[in-house]
Amino acid sequence: MLKMRINIHDNYQQVIERIATVAINAGRKPDDIHLVVVTKTQPIDVMQAVIDAGATNLGENYVEEAIPKIDRITKTEYLKWHMVGHVQSRKALAVCKYFQYLHSLDSLKLAERLSINAVEMNKIIPVMLEVNVGGEDSKSGWDISNDENWFSIFPDIDKIIVLPGLNLLGVMTIPPYFTDPEASRPYYRRLRKFKDFISKHYKISGFNDLSMGMSSDYEVAIQEGSTWVRIGQAILGPRSR
Repeated sequence: MLKMRINIHDNYQQVIERIATVAINAGRKPDDIHLVVVTKTQPIDVMQAVIDAGATNLGENYVEEAIPKIDRITKTEYLKWHMVGHVQSRKALAVCKYFQYLHSLDSLKLAERLSINAVEMNKIIPVMLEVNVGGEDSKSGWDISNDENWFSIFPDIDKIIVLPGLNLLGVMTIPPYFTDPEASRPYYRRLRKFKDFISKHYKISGFNDLSMGMSSDYEVAIQEGSTWVRIGQAILGPRSR
């Protein structure tokens, strides 16, 4: 147990230091990049170890898995919980209740459900639009793999930006998996280009965030403008299942 905690502490500090170094080398401020430690499938003792190491933003992929863990974790007064996985619209209420951020808003239907619940709970939920940069059938979100598709997303965005209870922060993606981090670069550039495209056509206050980059390619993502990196295994080690 002690060795596990030491390893996680060291891994966490190394990732924090690497984020800062990459940001500075890219001409960016380290404070502009936020780390979400993705704890999906990880047990409570592992999660507590990374919290004790200094993590303040934890990410989960599955609502039903996350809720009992959120209820059990201690030192929660400063923690922010991020939903980074696909959310069924029927689970919008739970997202509003348990999470402070949603990175994976992938449909108008989910946005409408979130809005209804957020208003009823007198909350504002920060959200990011999930887009599919690679056109993969296995990925959720609006398909932006072809530039010609971009205008077709406008009707949904028109409706989402006026929904009460939601604060639209930016966009998020998961690129195709590659063993070479450099292979992710064109997909992250596409996401940044799409964000700029949306910003040009809509005047959305605070629409500045790019949630992109994971354990295997977060350095490339930071170089391409990421403001939120979602890192699990590089800090916590292999998933428990």
